[in-house]
Amino acid sequence: MAKNIYIMLSTLTDEGRKTVKMRPERIKEVNKELEKSGVKVLAQYAVLGPYDFVNIIEAPDNKTISRGSIDLGSRGTVQLMTLPAIPIDDFTKKLKGK
Repeated sequence: MAKNIYIMLSTLTDEGRKTVKMRPERIKEVNKELEKSGVKVLAQYAVLGPYDFVNIIEAPDNKTISRGSIDLGSRGTVQLMTLPAIPIDDFTKKLKGK
């Protein structure tokens, strides 16, 4: 079964910043929790600007990533924006009608 790639942009809430400051290892613990729901974190970056983290995620379908995003967001420690990513070769083939 083909896997889909998603970009997850996250911003910590005040509570989330406190948690990460006290327990930075919590970030990787959350990644493991996500993997139990069928979502795999392929890459993760801390960034400067309007978002605190950029994650490259793999999931079998939109339902799975939606469930993972809702579960994570419902904790109140992070605000998320999850975007489906289309490989550029697939994108250009569609533009050519293939």
